[in-house]
Amino acid sequence: MNSNSQKIIINLNENKHINWRLCLKNELKNIKSNSLEINCKNLDLSCTEILELIEIASQYDCKVINFFSSSLTTIISSKSLGYKSQFIIENHSNRTLKINDTSLNGSKTHFHEGTVRSGEYLDIPGDLLILGDVNPGAIVSAEQNIIIWGRLLGIAHAGSKGNTQATISALQLRPVQLRIADKVARGPKEKPQLCIAEQAKIDSEKIIISPLQSI
Repeated sequence: MNSNSQKIIINLNENKHINWRLCLKNELKNIKSNSLEINCKNLDLSCTEILELIEIASQYDCKVINFFSSSLTTIISSKSLGYKSQFIIENHSNRTLKINDTSLNGSKTHFHEGTVRSGEYLDIPGDLLILGDVNPGAIVSAEQNIIIWGRLLGIAHAGSKGNTQATISALQLRPVQLRIADKVARGPKEKPQLCIAEQAKIDSEKIIISPLQSI
């Protein structure tokens, strides 16, 4: 086998009865590379299923080095397990996209790709989706919700105009400071649970942080 990377497309299309495991095994039969990039498209995979996928690939002497997906659940799972993961945005323009009403209340979501570094500041009128980390010394603010597909290590302020229903979600919530509306809290000191994203919200007049399986 050579070491060239080869992308495999795993796609359920609209037929939910197709077994992605069989699709993967059929693809792997003809693979001539031991380094794989898996495009899961819109397939929702849990941490357990990601590990199962990795195990199937290893049975064919293949190693997965990257995941692509338009499913937020799959990105949470793969990135939480430590794998390089890239979120695919479908039907977007001007770096602004629409998220379905059940996830972000139907408001406009502003999309930022890349790490927000120390000294940088983002202030958004709607919802904010960040594909990357928010480093210590960085500040991100949104009038609505904040979702970070990475680690929150800086300062985040959701509901900046007073929305107490706003939330802050991240693969790791270890910020210097959290703010939701007029409530302020510091991040937890204990290590995050493996494979579990976290969400901060206001409950009983204070900010609480709890595990978040999916959005």
